[in-house]
Amino acid sequence: MPRSRRAMSEINVVPYIDVMLVLLVIFMITAPLVNPGVIELPTVGKSSLPPELPLEVVIRADASLLLRERSKTAVSERTVSSAELVAALQQKQKTNPEQAVVIAADKDVRYEAVLKVMDELQKQNVRRVGLLVKPVAQ
Repeated sequence: MPRSRRAMSEINVVPYIDVMLVLLVIFMITAPLVNPGVIELPTVGKSSLPPELPLEVVIRADASLLLRERSKTAVSERTVSSAELVAALQQKQKTNPEQAVVIAADKDVRYEAVLKVMDELQKQNVRRVGLLVKPVAQ
């Protein structure tokens, strides 16, 4: 009489557990022996120049322009027209093409005036333009 064979529905996981335990022991032994990689970072010499302070173009509520130049020792401010602003920017661009410029506008100034100044800066190929804001006190 032939016996009927049934399919085995169980998986023997003991060999898998044995392999995992062996791997765990190997990693536990070799992990303390591995030295972490040392990264050698580049150094900067003392001759590098400190970053220059940005020029500030202040737009007042009456849409007049004020050019503020800060140095480490003093602050110079002068009221300028749009043409004088362009001339001052061209002079600064000759000495430092990467001169940063920030725009500080009164909150009552129309956005159109700010865009007009930004357009002038773009025409003068000023690459680094930012907007100066006052942080909210909490």
